[in-house]
Amino acid sequence: QINLPGFDETTQQKLQNAKVLIVGAGGLGCPAAQYLAAAGIGTLAIADDDTVSIGNLHRQILYTPAEVGKKKVLIATEKLQQQNPQINIIAIEQRITSDNAMALLKDFDIILDGTDNFDTRYLLNDACVLLNKPLVYGAIYQYEGQVGVWNIANEDGTRTPNYRDVFPDVDGAQIPNCAEGGVLPTLAGITGCMQANEIGRASCR
Repeated sequence: QINLPGFDETTQQKLQNAKVLIVGAGGLGCPAAQYLAAAGIGTLAIADDDTVSIGNLHRQILYTPAEVGKKKVLIATEKLQQQNPQINIIAIEQRITSDNAMALLKDFDIILDGTDNFDTRYLLNDACVLLNKPLVYGAIYQYEGQVGVWNIANEDGTRTPNYRDVFPDVDGAQIPNCAEGGVLPTLAGITGCMQANEIGRASCR
């Protein structure tokens, strides 16, 4: 990437200085984390309290059948550290809740939402708004995916719209998750990679 026009050692240093938190080590978090680690994001934290499940392996590409039942975040961080030993990878083995969200998010420059439920999605959005941090959102459903970047600082000091501005009220009970409604596995990879690309662009500014 150093050979890219407009991308030099100073740009790479910005990536090295960046602190990114990925919330969710699943279908979106796995590919996003792999590419961000490979690109050289200096501090990469992953928050997840779930374990590897056999039914998720077709889209959660960091894990193998031998790891079923083990903590995803511990396996993911170990493998990513092997992929790039020169970066700092942090495992946060807990779920983001209203009690810990502000404390966990405050030390990071940008947050990646790789979650699969609306309660956590709104919680992350609201915490980022209160902390003035950008949030890179991704969502997948069957054959469709969405990516958005919320709450970016404008030059005049204002912020771009956030998730709640666009989706003020969503009834999550009406929308099945991946386990219930199914999802195309490659779609998770494409969406997660697009999220990683937005993180990289934001970190290079």
